[in-house]
Amino acid sequence: MPEPTASPIHLRPVAALAERVLLPGDPGRALALAQSVLGDDRLMFNHHRGLWGYTGTAADGKPLTIQSTGMGGPSAAIVLEELVTLGVRRAVRVGTARAVDATLDCGDLLAATGVVADDGTSRALGATAHQDLDGPVTEHLVAAADRDGIVASHDLLYAPDAVALTEAWSAAGALAADLETGALAAVAARHGITFAAIVTIAVDIRGTRCDDEALAAAGDAAGRAAAAALA
Repeated sequence: MPEPTASPIHLRPVAALAERVLLPGDPGRALALAQSVLGDDRLMFNHHRGLWGYTGTAADGKPLTIQSTGMGGPSAAIVLEELVTLGVRRAVRVGTARAVDATLDCGDLLAATGVVADDGTSRALGATAHQDLDGPVTEHLVAAADRDGIVASHDLLYAPDAVALTEAWSAAGALAADLETGALAAVAARHGITFAAIVTIAVDIRGTRCDDEALAAAGDAAGRAAAAALA
């Protein structure tokens, strides 16, 4: 296993870090999950760079950290790299994705069983084009989610060739696409830590976006499922 970076630069902890962590992209989602998943003892773990994070006691009575990663693979990779430096050994991405499969509806929870690494960060880290996500944590997420399958990760949310990309991802077996899962999986594999992902479908294949209330409820359910999977 490669040595992690010498010390964190972008995370400046102001509370203890748990060895297990949930990784939403959105700082606001991190706050919402902290309020629903952690006990009243929760403390802010990090606020530097607007990357809000929190540590507290989960339902199983053990410490859990929730740390936002920001948008995109490069930001997510930085955050997980620094969390590994600080002692994280198990991580679950709890984020959003766009449907590639027409049968996925807004608000559906998709447990990732693999990732098509179509992003620059994964390639820079030497990841293979397809990475399997398996093990007990993924199995728990599969049981809790509406669907399970492959997620494609890429770099451009507003890609000029979005239709062609979607067709290519569908041909590769992907059910949804996001910006972060591939990069996080690559960092986790590089350091030999446990990684899994559960995403909420925020936009369906027709481009219809979930309303904020439905998205928040689904995100909360995903966070609870992820916390239980790490128990």
